[in-house]
Amino acid sequence: MFGGTKMSEQGAERTTFRRKLKPWEAVALSIGLMAPTLAMALNGALPASRAGSKVPLVFLIGFAGVALVAYGFVRLTRYFNHAGSVYALAGATLGPRAGFSSGWTLLGVYVVFTIDSLAATALFFNGFLSSANFNVTIPWFLLALIAGVIMFVLNTRPVRVAARSLLTMEGFGVTFTIVLIIVILVKVISGHGIHGQGMALSTVFTPGKVKIGTLASATVFAFLSWAGFEASASLGEETHNPRRNIPRSIIAAVVLSGIFYILAVYAETIGFGTNAAGVHAFASTSNALNQLATSYVGSWLAVIISLAATGSAFASAMASGAGAGRMVFALSRDGFGPKFLSRKTAKHESPANALALVFSFSIIVDLVMFLVGTSVVNVYFYYATLGVLGIIIVYAVVAVGTIRLIVKKVMSIPVWEIVLPTLGVAYLAYVFYEQLVGVSAPYTYFPYVVVAWCALGVAVVLVRPALAQRIGRDLTLELERQAYDDEEPVADF
Repeated sequence: MFGGTKMSEQGAERTTFRRKLKPWEAVALSIGLMAPTLAMALNGALPASRAGSKVPLVFLIGFAGVALVAYGFVRLTRYFNHAGSVYALAGATLGPRAGFSSGWTLLGVYVVFTIDSLAATALFFNGFLSSANFNVTIPWFLLALIAGVIMFVLNTRPVRVAARSLLTMEGFGVTFTIVLIIVILVKVISGHGIHGQGMALSTVFTPGKVKIGTLASATVFAFLSWAGFEASASLGEETHNPRRNIPRSIIAAVVLSGIFYILAVYAETIGFGTNAAGVHAFASTSNALNQLATSYVGSWLAVIISLAATGSAFASAMASGAGAGRMVFALSRDGFGPKFLSRKTAKHESPANALALVFSFSIIVDLVMFLVGTSVVNVYFYYATLGVLGIIIVYAVVAVGTIRLIVKKVMSIPVWEIVLPTLGVAYLAYVFYEQLVGVSAPYTYFPYVVVAWCALGVAVVLVRPALAQRIGRDLTLELERQAYDDEEPVADF
């Protein structure tokens, strides 16, 4: 049972967690990794540079694409929940080799997200100091190191502490962003926009003269804002009634963030203005929320939002680190990695050793970037791009696994629903393709770096067939145990 260790049929001791989390606490990990405040500060400018005033339409299309991708996670987590997230989802649907390879890829994704989020925390904190008129700039690595230490300490506390910390930090940022949205809407409606603009609903939510291909390519940047929506799946072993609550947490994360994103980018678009000057200003900004807060409210709100963006970036680092730590824990528990990485603390039941490894590696990478003179902005975008490319592959594997189950009629899923994951795979393939064209170095090399990382995971299971056999056996035992604990049947794969 949950709450310590369990002996498998082969006699091996198996470490598990107690189920303590409520659904809203599981949602917190997904929200934290997506970092809505950070996303709305940064992720609208690039779509504006491609699609002009159609940014809200771009995010609406992106929302539809992400919903198609999320379908597979919602369906599969009704049956399977595991600290390894897609490691188990792919393993249960496509076999242990696919499971390990997907888990390996997602581990890389969460680690690079931890690296870039720590850098972003430093970036926004220095921005906060500047907005507050403190005439000091702290070396970004020092700030990243401090943030990393705090991240590690909080993540090794009881998981509820981490979850509530994530919600508190993101709640602070989202609250003040909503205040800004309301102020912009009121001023624009009353005719006090920067350029005297109106609501422009038909302008921003219809294609107009912008080509569909241009809109579709711009959704690549909108997709960045939802990366990590599946993070709560890694809390399946720690959440009450996970077969009900994990799918609900994923739906809540996608839907709530989608509504927030579309409202926010709409307010940003009309806030800057839909004419040429407004579009140029939006596309050129390095922090849309900060700039609009200064223009529509005053510097005091810009200071608060800069602090909120810092908290959002830190929340993303916490969530990424937690996800990476649990992935290391799950892989080590099943034989890939030393056993000490699959141990949890007796007091707080956290995978502290695995978290320490993730923290140490992330800080070392940031230190190397700092010593070679890479700007903090570039560190953020380099590693964020690597993470998104990797997560596209992971999402596609889960969608393919869902398609396989529907085709084999293993679950009671209507056959017509195969359309949803199929469209999801097509959307992901397009997003990945867009990262191969129209970009300059070093971004042109990033897809190949990600493919090489994935290939390394494939090579491991090919040269160590016994590892795949053990993973398959342990996943089967774990899913059978969950079925017994939950008193629900698990489909026979």
